[in-house]
Amino acid sequence: MTYEEMLQSCSLLVKMGIEKIRITGGEPFVRKDIMSFLTSLSKLQGLRELTLTTNGVLTAPYVPELKQIGVKSVNLSLDTLDAGRFFGITLRDEFSNVMATFDELLRYGIAIKINAVVMDGKNIEDIVPLVQLTKEFPVSVRFIEEMPFNGDGHIYTGLKWDYVRILDEIKNYFPGIKKIDDEPHSTSYNYHIPGHRGDVGIIAAYSRTFCGTCNRIRITPDGILKTCLYDDGAMNIKDELRRGVTGNDLEQKLFNAFNDKAANGWEAERLRVATHGAHESMATIGG
Repeated sequence: MTYEEMLQSCSLLVKMGIEKIRITGGEPFVRKDIMSFLTSLSKLQGLRELTLTTNGVLTAPYVPELKQIGVKSVNLSLDTLDAGRFFGITLRDEFSNVMATFDELLRYGIAIKINAVVMDGKNIEDIVPLVQLTKEFPVSVRFIEEMPFNGDGHIYTGLKWDYVRILDEIKNYFPGIKKIDDEPHSTSYNYHIPGHRGDVGIIAAYSRTFCGTCNRIRITPDGILKTCLYDDGAMNIKDELRRGVTGNDLEQKLFNAFNDKAANGWEAERLRVATHGAHESMATIGG
């Protein structure tokens, strides 16, 4: 989608009642002139919150501008605090740049949510160090169950580290951890360790225990509207715009798509497998 098409879509969705927009990826900052687009989004009447998810590799120089346009929170994808394991997971020697982004976000007072996907055999030893990060810094560390969005069609054999096991691992080292209230429509179970400045969340992304309260929709870079991460796409907004469908007609199509949302992620996946089978890559979904 062009920036114009994305802004047109977001403008309509805000008019329809959407109050929060998160820009994800892939990686938002690989796209030229991303700050101009974010600035335009920040000016939409009725939008209460603009946030983004980034891997932090290119983000640090943009942090002052993010602060200036009113971005108050950033999700930083970071699966490990070890430079060697970071390279093993990402195949990039960019750990120092990611931590520079972390430091800049702290410096400018932008709230940080660290997203760490728990992967068996890759970063289990990072669970405790990531939790320990919340002692020194006012950050939220959210551990995410690994999902079957690999894009290569191989059979997903199940989950060894679900949200229960992740929490048990944390409790082994931090027995004083306490459950705290979850915000409305939260996708994470949230916890606090006495004496820590930040908090911990666990997102049951594969177990899908939060489906009953999830109110999120996604638009992929290609314009596919997804009412669930696991669905096959409800409509293609880009195609509708390029056919000249706008205003009330597009609004009605969007309402119809929202009303047809699957009851939960398991139903969405069953319907998808019946039609197209393998999941696409998470990089194409913008999860």
